[in-house]
Amino acid sequence: MREGIAPFLALSRNLDDLDAYLELVGEGEDIEADTLAEINSELSRATQTMDRMEVETLLSGEHDSNDAIVEIEAGAGGADACDWVQMLQQMYLKWAAARGFEVEIADESEGDIAGFRSTTFIIRGRNAFGYLRSEKGVHRLVRISPFDANKRRQTSFARVEVLPDLGDQAPVEINPDDLRIDYYRSSGAGGQHVNKTESAVRLTHIPTNIVVTCQNERSQHKNKAMAMNVLLARLAAYEEIKQNEREAALRGVVKANEWGNQDRSYVFQPYTMVKDLRTGWETGDVIGVMNGDLDPFMQAYLQWNQQQRLAETR
Repeated sequence: MREGIAPFLALSRNLDDLDAYLELVGEGEDIEADTLAEINSELSRATQTMDRMEVETLLSGEHDSNDAIVEIEAGAGGADACDWVQMLQQMYLKWAAARGFEVEIADESEGDIAGFRSTTFIIRGRNAFGYLRSEKGVHRLVRISPFDANKRRQTSFARVEVLPDLGDQAPVEINPDDLRIDYYRSSGAGGQHVNKTESAVRLTHIPTNIVVTCQNERSQHKNKAMAMNVLLARLAAYEEIKQNEREAALRGVVKANEWGNQDRSYVFQPYTMVKDLRTGWETGDVIGVMNGDLDPFMQAYLQWNQQQRLAETR
């Protein structure tokens, strides 16, 4: 409760201070240029804070306050698609770092030439899932391929899945007889330790054939616990879709990870643009987006999603 009220109280104090300064200006008091610059800076920060707080009012989903499990899988595009998975992972890690969120890498399956065929990581922070659910979908990349000797333009795809980390709140139970657990040696970096111990864990839920792997922790116990959390989240989403109780609330609509199904496009060549095809929000600052500047896309998605829900109730 205190965590939710603190930003409002801080903003209220800042606005009171700004109001006092503006009263002095209105009374004709002489104010130095440095002070005016500071006032303008504070006004800008206050505006940004109010915008962020307005967005948080839209985070009213059942699991919006939860941590987020992010899974990225390469689609069409070969080596470029695997490289694209790693680029997207770095984009989300930079976004999380800017917010002070914690990140745990659960699994990274390396590509044959570069990047990852898939990666799974958990972002922990206030409303992490609420924000990151805007990232679900197929992401398309258009650029000059660094893997093409002829420097031709290449289009590649990656699917981003975002699930709430339900932990003990998971509404599903796993029958031990339905679970197969395999231990194996990690294929990722880790030096001699990785080569000597079977610390990686693969969980297979036999009835649904859902498979989860975790190998980035040195401890077999930690890998198993993290993999179990991911499996519970995926099973909860599976049941949600299967029962069709809500419009696939946790996973969204699953599309083919290829041409014609992208939800967001990132164009590096012959021009620069990132555009979300659901909300229409776009920017030419591709580098800024890849460095984690995702808030405008998240805000546009939350507003668009709210409008969609209101339209459905009419």
